Parts: sequence; structure tokens; C-alpha cells
Amino acid sequence: MIIDNTLLDQVTQQAKMSPRLRMNYNLHDSLDSKAQRLFNALEPGTELPVHRHLHTSETYIVVRGRMNVLFYNDDKQLTEECELDPKRGFYGVQIPAGQWHTLEVLESGTVIFEVKEGPYTPLTSENLMTL
Repeated sequence: MIIDNTLLDQVTQQAKMSPRLRMNYNLHDSLDSKAQRLFNALEPGTELPVHRHLHTSETYIVVRGRMNVLFYNDDKQLTEECELDPKRGFYGVQIPAGQWHTLEVLESGTVIFEVKEGPYTPLTSENLMTL
């Protein structure tokens, strides 16, 4: 498999047509895989709740586009914000297990490469934060 603009454009087009304004392109074989590796095409306006993964760290690498990653503490206070923009030399972020976080997409056509340990586990209410 070759990862090129054609693939990224296809996933981006699917994200634009999705009501959630985002679309995954999984590279792992199943949701039970020990490593969840995927491209995530994200459009401005997509809503990703503040959440955490208690048992796994998570890595985002921006392939194209721009986004902010926002970090919160247990008291629902914003503690850090970083803009990822490969054109400016800011490529990615490593999010430790248990860290509350979300993202804000700043540019249409944004695609990230995302990795976390598997198997996939849906977020539960204890791992979602309402601001």
C-alpha cells in the first residue's frame, strides 16, 4: 500500500461528506489489534469531546493541515494548548495515558496519523468530560 495524496484526498472527501466531519482510514486489521494505527481526516467544526484513555498513551502526527491540541486537568481547567502545523515545524504530540484532551481543527483537509495501543475500547462516561 502506498500512502499518497490520492489516499489522503479520498479520506478527506469522505470526512467532508460525513455529518461528524471526520473519517478514519484504519491500517490495523481489526479492532482487536494490539496497535490501533489509522489516518484520521478532520474538518473544521468536527466535535471531539474532551476525553482520556486510562490505559494507553496516544500519538498524533499531522500529515497535512493544522490543528490545536488542548489539555485539561481533572478540574476541567485548560492547562496547555499546542498548535500542530508541519509547515512551521510542529508535527505531533504524544499524549500520556490518563491525560484529558481534545482537538480543534484549524484548516480544511487536515489529516493526522494516530496510534494507540489496542484493542479498541469505546469511551465510557467516566472517560468523557463535559465542560
